Amino acid sequence: MSAVLTEDLIYEVLSAVEEIPAGKVASYGQIARLVGREKNARLVGKILSMSEYYGSYPCHRVVNHAGRLAPHFRDQKALLLDEKVEFKDDNHVNMKKCQWNC
Repeated sequence: MSAVLTEDLIYEVLSAVEEIPAGKVASYGQIARLVGREKNARLVGKILSMSEYYGSYPCHRVVNHAGRLAPHFRDQKALLLDEKVEFKDDNHVNMKKCQWNC
């Protein structure tokens, strides 16, 4: 499957992100697998970086596989802390306790 960015794919990804419950996080790869694009985690990141053009989605709940926050998303940590997401250090979510089990 190619990594072509279509409106349908954008809405599939954003719909999956919308399902992540407050207080939980998912990885880019996890979202990619949910929409049938298991090798397109970076494409998921690109879509999330453009999400403001499609509405309001809880993109702050998506981190990398190790729980690292997005480097250019300044409010991400504060938003996650507001939802009582646990961190293992300054820039990493505790994935063992907070990963969404979907």
